Amino acid sequence: MPELPDIELYVTRIAERVVSQPLEKLRFYSPFVLRSVGVPASELEGKMVTSVSRLGKRIVIELEGDRFVVIHLMIAGRFQWITPAPPLKKSFGKVLIASLRFGNGQLDLTEMSTRKRASIHLVNSKDGLKEHQRDGLNVFSATPDEFQQRLQSENRTLKRMLTNPNAFDGIGNAYSDEILFAARLSPVRLTQALKPEEVVRLHEAAKTTFDHWRKKLLETYVGFPKPSDITAFRKDFATHGKFKQPCPVCGSPIQHIVYAENETNYCAKCQNEGRLLADRSLSRLLKGDWPKTLEEMEEN
Repeated sequence: MPELPDIELYVTRIAERVVSQPLEKLRFYSPFVLRSVGVPASELEGKMVTSVSRLGKRIVIELEGDRFVVIHLMIAGRFQWITPAPPLKKSFGKVLIASLRFGNGQLDLTEMSTRKRASIHLVNSKDGLKEHQRDGLNVFSATPDEFQQRLQSENRTLKRMLTNPNAFDGIGNAYSDEILFAARLSPVRLTQALKPEEVVRLHEAAKTTFDHWRKKLLETYVGFPKPSDITAFRKDFATHGKFKQPCPVCGSPIQHIVYAENETNYCAKCQNEGRLLADRSLSRLLKGDWPKTLEEMEEN
């Protein structure tokens, strides 16, 4: 799922192309993508785009008269910018689920997955836009006290709390791994067990990690990013997607634990005093043979 740096890259590149352009045509090619219609699509066509912004993990295209197109990419949704606008959609097959046509090009919403989760909402007012607002805290605008209060409002693991969109804004599975590595904190530490200095360290790590990747993506993708450019697996990540590869700090092999569709990546030495976290499926299989430390794993 695209996270804050990826979404802000999209916001910037879309805004460069469509702000001050009239929306000529809005089309939907999947019966699942349009989730709510506060205003008919026909009433949006012909209106000028006034801004493009981020609302949590949603991208908001604002048009004249306080009208909004709210797009949630979910896991597999991606944008493509086509210029000039193509006459037909058939070249994209079933992956094209919606398109916004402008005089200078076309913004396509694609989804490679067979499970169509990406969504579009047509909203007719700023009050209606509030229905799509989550309560997640923005780590950049939050004061240290606000960050601590939100983090420790529930006693959950750091990984689960950081990735809760009602707790924090724009943090997903990939960047939570990078933030926790930068903060040198175990993903399974309980939030209410953190010392004040650890909370401060985590807040700073979240800000510096996001700021680094936001700038890096904007510098790397000076044009419109390809769908493959928006990914949860980047070669310069420290831990996420780096299972068994050496930690960039200590050289120990990166570890992971897998649950459902997500995985948590971490350095046992840098983040957990050399102790391995139990992978539910593997530890259940190996039982007493599951290693508890890096040393035990290397002996095996």
